[in-house]
Amino acid sequence: MSFKEIQAMAAGATPLRQLRSPIEVIRQFTPNWFAATMGTGILSLALAQLPGALPGMARLAEGLWLFNIALFVLFAALYSARWVMFFDEAKQVFGHATVSMFFGTIPMGLATIINGFLSFGVARWGAAAVAVAEALWWIDVAMALACGVLIPYLMFTRQQHSIDQMTAVWLLPVVAAEVAAASAGLLVPHLQDGGARFTVLITGYVLWAYSVPVALSILAILLLRMALHKLPHESMAASSWLALGPVGTGALGMLVLGAAAPATLAPFGLAEVGHVANGMGVVSGLLLWGLGLWWMMLATLITLRYFRAAVPFNLGWWGYTFPLGVFAVTTLRLAKVLDSLFFEVFGSALVVVLASLWLVVAWRTALGAYRGNLFVSPCIASMNRP
Repeated sequence: MSFKEIQAMAAGATPLRQLRSPIEVIRQFTPNWFAATMGTGILSLALAQLPGALPGMARLAEGLWLFNIALFVLFAALYSARWVMFFDEAKQVFGHATVSMFFGTIPMGLATIINGFLSFGVARWGAAAVAVAEALWWIDVAMALACGVLIPYLMFTRQQHSIDQMTAVWLLPVVAAEVAAASAGLLVPHLQDGGARFTVLITGYVLWAYSVPVALSILAILLLRMALHKLPHESMAASSWLALGPVGTGALGMLVLGAAAPATLAPFGLAEVGHVANGMGVVSGLLLWGLGLWWMMLATLITLRYFRAAVPFNLGWWGYTFPLGVFAVTTLRLAKVLDSLFFEVFGSALVVVLASLWLVVAWRTALGAYRGNLFVSPCIASMNRP
């Protein structure tokens, strides 16, 4: 961000000046914007888990979570208004090979809010926060299940795809279920009813299996695609980080579900199963973390290569935040489970990097929204092509 750009905003430059009219904000609004709620939400959760946090860090994390709720509500209102006011254009999203993938960001953004009710809301509102989190979680599950199967169905029947045009955005609709699975592991310890605990835990494991194997299959194809056809266009530079998301979330899901399993399963005569699940959670979480480390190192090298040239800013830059954030949270979780100073220091360092990235991406998003140049619907553009 240049000093002249900051001066222009301070001088009262006309908002949305790059749009024909303010109503274009609604007409051009796409699910891509919900990626901002994912990045903002995971930062709030990561800050809350920093060991030995500085004074005021908890308030900052909670304030960021509350801001994320407002952001999600605003985006939901804008996108709902688009379907009401511009239905014929809005429905084109189902045929678009890229934008349709971002439906997965809606339940994933909601999941960060649900987790925030457990991290911040319980201290303020007690059992009421848990009740809200549980209700929202079931809504999140329904959306994640729908995204996980309906978007691939559209890929197979309606959309046009090719291996050379493939990017990691294929992961977005699939990964939503495993994010909901991780939320299940966090929700279970807060539930009082044993039957509800059992149901949520089992559902969490099913969601994990619904998502992770499919995501790993996509990652295998992605490796082949990059080896044969090299890196995607620079406009998709941030997509190299998306592969870190399902690996980190998969590890976190196994850790939190495994930790909740012993106490949840014991009353149902499954105490031994609970202990096995706990052990499997630690081992599989550590193994997936190692795979995530490889992806993170690879993504870092790819990003450095992209940024040798000027990479244009777009909403895809939010793809740098959530995957790194969930990997950081997983690292801090492993630090507690293993009582490891290495994981504690490394996880804390990742949170610092995440916060720095969020500041850059959030500022540039705010500026782009102010100007109006980020409100562009590829679906409309494809409709207007001859």
